[in-house]
Amino acid sequence: MRHQGTIPILKIGEFLLASIQFELHDIAVDVFQEEVLLSIEKTSAKGLVIDISALDSVDSYVAGRLTSTGRMAKLMGTETVLVGMRPEIAATLVRMGFPMRDVHTALSLEEGIELLNQLRSGKNGRPR
Repeated sequence: MRHQGTIPILKIGEFLLASIQFELHDIAVDVFQEEVLLSIEKTSAKGLVIDISALDSVDSYVAGRLTSTGRMAKLMGTETVLVGMRPEIAATLVRMGFPMRDVHTALSLEEGIELLNQLRSGKNGRPR
């Protein structure tokens, strides 16, 4: 498995955007989690979008780390939206019975940012 480098975390207004462009292995997802949490601390971001549209698969460890990152971000006052989930990844997570607690989902980056704006204004209409 080829590691392409670190995952960039961009600040866009009150939100952070992380676009994962290579398959994650255990060490990479651990480093990613730490970098995201440090970025939240530094920026006081109110929202986090994690784009996984480039991922072909997600194992249980990576899925667990992504959702625990969302839970940790929530404790820090930051809502998390996972965007770009492929149908096969969603099906795998459902078959594994994987809970997505404290992580919202959206189809696209645009919808993810819109959802964060709705959550910030209290108009989400979606269960938390």
